[in-house]
Amino acid sequence: MMPTRQGSFHLFRFAGIDVFMHWSWFLVAAYEISTRSALYTSPLWNALEYVALFMIVLLHEFGHSLACKQVGGVANQIVLWPLGGIAYVSPPLRPGATLWSIAAGPLVNVVLLPFTVLLWWLSKHLGWWQTMPNAHAFILALCYMNFGLLFFNLLPIYPLDGGQILRSLLWFPLGRARSLLVVSGIGFVGVAGLFALAFYAGSIWYVIMAVFILMSCMGGLLQARTLGRAAAAPRHTGFACPDCQAVPPQGDFWFCPNCKKNFDTFLTQAACPNCGAQFAVTSCLDCGKAHPIEEWSLPPQVTPSPIVPPPLPPRQ
Repeated sequence: MMPTRQGSFHLFRFAGIDVFMHWSWFLVAAYEISTRSALYTSPLWNALEYVALFMIVLLHEFGHSLACKQVGGVANQIVLWPLGGIAYVSPPLRPGATLWSIAAGPLVNVVLLPFTVLLWWLSKHLGWWQTMPNAHAFILALCYMNFGLLFFNLLPIYPLDGGQILRSLLWFPLGRARSLLVVSGIGFVGVAGLFALAFYAGSIWYVIMAVFILMSCMGGLLQARTLGRAAAAPRHTGFACPDCQAVPPQGDFWFCPNCKKNFDTFLTQAACPNCGAQFAVTSCLDCGKAHPIEEWSLPPQVTPSPIVPPPLPPRQ
């Protein structure tokens, strides 16, 4: 369910981040513009409203990406699709770094909030609702869009920003696996609420969003169980991550994208035993960094020579 570049085209590149847009964005834009045509006297204002939504979502996603880069993570792709945007971020596997990478997105909407409210206040007190009704309606729409995105994204439902922020906060006392397990369970409650809201409002968009969150929660639950198994597994004592010095677990915790099967990369020297694919680098399950398998080998242990104390002086 996670959006990918498939079916998308490249828009531009900024700060080392490539921005893509899915073709279905235009279909949804046409539908939304046609359903809101009665709000303005000209369809150009409807198009401008959708462009404004595009910009708010894009700024939100750049907030995630730039914050991730700031803490030393990898963030090089944003995909805009009908339900919003997805910033592909991979922060260092630390709760603080993950928290900042996620929280920076809603923080952009928080920064925009006083500006949109100020515009609405000026529009109201200058009487634009009478003299320039199109501009007044557009500014009001800006306020609703920015506040709506902020409110919805901060709901504590995984994988929304609010759910991931909650997961990052729980990561400190509970650990990586248990925090993900908790927020995935909360996400299922949110899915039930979205389905109920979709039934009440008769909205297909709530159904689509509920299905997306459901699939993400199921994936989070499986990942949490895998992380829990990895934490309890015995270790490959002959290897250590070159970055964080963590000793990797024994077990099928590495995934082969060619044959879609898991394997233990340290038993096969980074080669998939099922299809024979050889991997140039191996990722650490603790810090997320990837290095060639040769760099994981521990140097042979050197046994220090015993220290022989000097003889005691003879007694007088």
